[in-house]
Amino acid sequence: MKNTEVLFLRLIGIMDELREKCPWDKMQTIQTLRSLTIEETYELAEAITEENWNNIKEELGDLLLHIVFYAKIAAEKSQFSLQEVINDICEKLIIRHPHIYGDTKADNEEDVKRNWEKIKIKEGKASVLDGVPLSLPAVVKATRLQEKAKQAGFEWTNKEDVWKKVEEEMKELQEAVSENNSRHIEEEFGDLLFSLVNYARFLHIDAESVLEKTNKKFTERFMKMEKAAAANGRDLITMTLDEMDSIWNHIKTENLIH
Repeated sequence: MKNTEVLFLRLIGIMDELREKCPWDKMQTIQTLRSLTIEETYELAEAITEENWNNIKEELGDLLLHIVFYAKIAAEKSQFSLQEVINDICEKLIIRHPHIYGDTKADNEEDVKRNWEKIKIKEGKASVLDGVPLSLPAVVKATRLQEKAKQAGFEWTNKEDVWKKVEEEMKELQEAVSENNSRHIEEEFGDLLFSLVNYARFLHIDAESVLEKTNKKFTERFMKMEKAAAANGRDLITMTLDEMDSIWNHIKTENLIH
């Protein structure tokens, strides 16, 4: 623990020095850092998806630097200090874990989540849905909204009923397509996606994570298809769909074997 404290103080010292002496660091504001922080967060997310522990360690360090940076700027503007940031999160964790630091009972994960939402309502939240950032990616936001609604008891009882809802939304989308009503199609397609995210939760799957893995798998296979075509002196643009599909299926088979 002592070594951790020393290293943390070292980071703070370096931040202070950079803010004073480095032309780039001196010019940064919370607005200029914002896009960089988002980028670092996505890089961490990618490292987590790949379970690359070396990259996870590196990206956690980058995010930690950003936290210290924002706190430094805030202190300069007499808004708050890093110490206040740390103290506030400590207090929040204690308050929101009464089953550990109080006499509230929580037998499982769901009890903890329900208690958490009840406490946030007491703290002044107007809705159990408050706190879901508007700028979250849509799939992540859908999951968070559903999880929060669940804490208020607005939840299906089993995955079979959720799948029936998926099928219902599929049927409504097909009807909208047959009507050729673009606005209705868009609405029903959104409803279908939302219901699929809900079904993923009941399968204990992170919809955002598995979709990103599929994106990565598609990218790898498509690039292999490009290389295979080039090896035969061909270009995808000049090939028929059947020809490309043949290569694609061969690549899929190779992946299954390996």
